[in-house]
Amino acid sequence: MTEIEKIMNSGKLYKVMDLTSKDPHYYKYLQKMEAYNSAGYTDEGEQMKRSILQELFAEAGENSYIQAPYYAMWGGRHVHLGKNVYINFNCTFIDDAQIFIGDDTMIAPNVTIVAASHPISPALRQEGYGCNQPVHIGKNVWICSNVTILPGIHIGDGSVIGAGSVVTKDIPSNVIAFGNPIKIHRKITPDDDIYYDHGRLISENIID
Repeated sequence: MTEIEKIMNSGKLYKVMDLTSKDPHYYKYLQKMEAYNSAGYTDEGEQMKRSILQELFAEAGENSYIQAPYYAMWGGRHVHLGKNVYINFNCTFIDDAQIFIGDDTMIAPNVTIVAASHPISPALRQEGYGCNQPVHIGKNVWICSNVTILPGIHIGDGSVIGAGSVVTKDIPSNVIAFGNPIKIHRKITPDDDIYYDHGRLISENIID
């Protein structure tokens, strides 16, 4: 981690634009994001996307993929993708601090993951101060459409975050949670391996 990244992940207040301007590669990150978003859907374009993910993101595990377009304050430079992560259209990463996404996690369209904030003080905001907290999303999580995840949040393995939720607190593993602000509604149980879609039997409706 660079000295700039250490400051950005410290939780302390810093002048955002002053620090951004000190990274000589900042605009290169954004240019790579722009190249990813315009690569298109040809064999050559898909190969370019895979290369950009490996070069640009903090980590990009095997078989991880982002549907273009995506948007990120640092192009995704501070985003860690595990293996087999799938991210659908229009994901926004406010990646001033680190964002960790575990193996086999699925993220639906129009999700925003925010690792940056600003002080309540109008005077400090006017001076350009910000502060950040990393976000951790576990393995095999399903984040449904139009979810917003706030700074410092941890989401446990296997959980489902319902559409339109604003995740304002940590979510444990293996639960279904939704709402604004988010609430935990129930645990994921063995019945969820038998039934789906409000009581329909999986065994009678699965296509191999």
